[in-house]
Amino acid sequence: MTPARASKPSIVFCHGIWADGSSFSKVIPALQADGHEVIAAQYGLDTLEGDVATVKRTLGRVSSPAILVGHSYGGSVITAAGTDDRVAGLVYIAALAPDANETSQSQQGPFPVTDVFKYVEVADGRLWMRPEGIACFAGDLPEKEQQLVWATHYAPAADLFARSVPGVAWRSKPSWYIVANNDRTVHPDLERFLARRMGATTREIDSSHVAMLSHPDVVIDVIRSAARALQGSAATSDRGAAVPA
Repeated sequence: MTPARASKPSIVFCHGIWADGSSFSKVIPALQADGHEVIAAQYGLDTLEGDVATVKRTLGRVSSPAILVGHSYGGSVITAAGTDDRVAGLVYIAALAPDANETSQSQQGPFPVTDVFKYVEVADGRLWMRPEGIACFAGDLPEKEQQLVWATHYAPAADLFARSVPGVAWRSKPSWYIVANNDRTVHPDLERFLARRMGATTREIDSSHVAMLSHPDVVIDVIRSAARALQGSAATSDRGAAVPA
């Protein structure tokens, strides 16, 4: 077994809109303690192309293979970035997951508009969430945590959801999906549809959109399960490989 295969997979987190890498602050320490290299990609929510490029650069800062973990819009990011050869698997948290020729926006079209969009306004070319919208985004967090999430939220470019980039990693790589049953930002029925379409190993939880903040133990458990499955697959592959004489 090569050293790369013997080590645990790295974990690269990809955040959604109205967020940054700190949204994974409750799950990163446990995975680091498990011995994984962990890093959160910090991208600007300006263009999908730029955000995907940032994730690929971030993959270069940790060992391969890696698992990409995407929350919300971060699912669109990992779907494209995950075609990189350094990526072994994908974990989606209440996330979008476009197919070829789909955008983040077009995926949501057939499903009811969620409550959070009643509290969004466009200013200076960005989509800002008004303070009243935080209950639709993170309503199962304590009030002080909700206010912190709103105070640190980062607004995406107004046309971010209308863009697409090539690459559909979930068609060729193993995927896991966490459905947030009480989500008022991405519709839970859309999440279930996407999980079924990709054939993901799926876990449903009674959570708001930010499951990694309100139910971090569940998210940690799913990522650990993905890591174990990928390590087991790599070990099987290595045992089956021919050894030079």
